[in-house]
Amino acid sequence: MAWHNAVMNAPTLRDEIAHTAARMIAEDGLDYITAKRKAVKLLLGQNTMPRGEIMPDNIQVEDAVREYQALYLGDSQPGQLRHLREQAIALMQWLEPFRPMVTGAVWNGTAGEHSEIVLQCFADSGKDLAIFLLNEGIDYQVDERPDFRGRGFVEALYFVWRNEDVVLVVYDRDAVRGALRPGARGQERGDIRALEQRMAEAAAADSAS
Repeated sequence: MAWHNAVMNAPTLRDEIAHTAARMIAEDGLDYITAKRKAVKLLLGQNTMPRGEIMPDNIQVEDAVREYQALYLGDSQPGQLRHLREQAIALMQWLEPFRPMVTGAVWNGTAGEHSEIVLQCFADSGKDLAIFLLNEGIDYQVDERPDFRGRGFVEALYFVWRNEDVVLVVYDRDAVRGALRPGARGQERGDIRALEQRMAEAAAADSAS
């Protein structure tokens, strides 16, 4: 009821879309683009995304996801996040030759039951990573993900590892130089040490509360 009231009392349609999309992300594991499209369909009855100020950006949706998780998933989400971060560290150790960095919900702290582990890897050739997985007996699927440099799309490898959905986004080694430039909310990805630091900070905050 509290979340329903928050949506209905939202001062703008932009807020309503953000809160509706956030619920879909938190409960169903939808990605941000799909969740926003479904929210627009539900609230406006249209299949096309409106332009301009009506559409919330991902930062606003992320804030709404955190709010939803705090209201409804406070007993389960922190443990799920910790588990996924532990799995991400083990995965990055395994993929160490490809300088993996974790990004997405596992990195920013909004990961939950349906979240995938997204790693950005840097190799001389995308084939190097594919061959590595094949040699390890990993059955993967190939797709694309947006390039964080704003250059269209790059190759992504999808597979299941230790019962968790994993996405490896493949970049050339030169891309690593711009990977740690801060975005709108600071660092948008991190290596093993950076993720371990975030886990330590989260554990300290839990102990203090």
